[in-house]
Amino acid sequence: MKNIKIANGEINASEIALGCMRIADLPVKDVANLISTAFDGGINFFDHADIYSNGRAEEVFAKAFDTLGISREKIYLQTKCGIRKGYYDFSKEHILEAVDGSLKRLNTDYIDVLLLHRPDALVEPEEVAEAFAILHSSGKVRYFGVSNHNPMQIELLSKYLNHKLIINQLQLSIKHSGMIDQGIHVNTKVDGSTDRDGSILDYCRLKNITIQAWSPFQYGFFDGVFLNNDKFPELNKKIDEIAAAKGVSNSAIAVAWILRHPAKIQVIVGTTKSDRLKDILKASDVELTRQEWYEIYKAAGNMIP
Repeated sequence: MKNIKIANGEINASEIALGCMRIADLPVKDVANLISTAFDGGINFFDHADIYSNGRAEEVFAKAFDTLGISREKIYLQTKCGIRKGYYDFSKEHILEAVDGSLKRLNTDYIDVLLLHRPDALVEPEEVAEAFAILHSSGKVRYFGVSNHNPMQIELLSKYLNHKLIINQLQLSIKHSGMIDQGIHVNTKVDGSTDRDGSILDYCRLKNITIQAWSPFQYGFFDGVFLNNDKFPELNKKIDEIAAAKGVSNSAIAVAWILRHPAKIQVIVGTTKSDRLKDILKASDVELTRQEWYEIYKAAGNMIP
C-alpha cells in the first residue's frame, strides 16, 4: 500500500482509507475481520461521522477494534460533525458536544482529524475557530478539515482559524467527475465546462489540502454503482479490458483511476466485505498509463475537445 503525506507530512496515511458508514448493523466479529483485513493490507486511516447510524457505526468500530490488539497509535481516526436531523450546525456548542460524543463512542482519548461535514449556511466562523482552539489545546483533536466545501467557504473559515484545514472530502468517481471535467473543457460551451465547485480541485492543490474521494463507485448522487451496470456498457467493457490485462478486479481499476491523478487524492472505500476489500487494495499497485486513464474517461461518456 502506498502512502500519502497529509498536513505537510505530519500524517503518513494510506492512499486508500476505509469508510465506516455501513458497519453499524454488522456483528462485531465481522467488523473486526474487516478492520484486520484493512490493516493487514496497509490501511491505517479510518473514516467516520457522528451521523452514521446515529453514532452506532463509531460504537461498533470501537468494540471490534478493541478485540484486535492493534495499538491506537498505529492508526488514524477521522470523524465528521455538523449534520443534525433536518439542518446543519457549526455552532461552537454543537461542535464541542459532537466531538465529546464521538470520543466516547470511539473509546479513544483523541481524534486525529475532525471534518466539518456539509456547509452550514448559518456558519459563524468565529465560533468554529473558538471550538477548534478548545479541541486542539485540550488534545481532543489534532487536525481539522472539511467535507463538501468550495474554495470560498474554505477561505471564509480560514480567515478566522488558527489551524490549517488539511482535508476536503468530496464526491469523486469515474462517473462523477465534475471537478475534473470543468478543467478539461475550459473555454467550451459543453455541459462539462460548467464550474459547479469553484475550481475546487486546483484550489486544493494550490493550498496543499488533501482531497478525499468518497463514493468512488457511485454515479450521480447515490443513484447506484456504475460497475457491472447495464446502463454503462462501454465503460464497463473498457474497465474490464484493462482489469484483465493487469490481473485485478474492476473495482481496483475504478480506484486506480482516481489514484492516478497527480493531486494525490486519498480514496475512501466503504465496502463491508473483506474479500472485496482485498481486491480493492490491489489498486495501490496498479499503474494506469496516461492513455489508459483517458480511455476510461472517454468510455464514461466524456468528450475530449
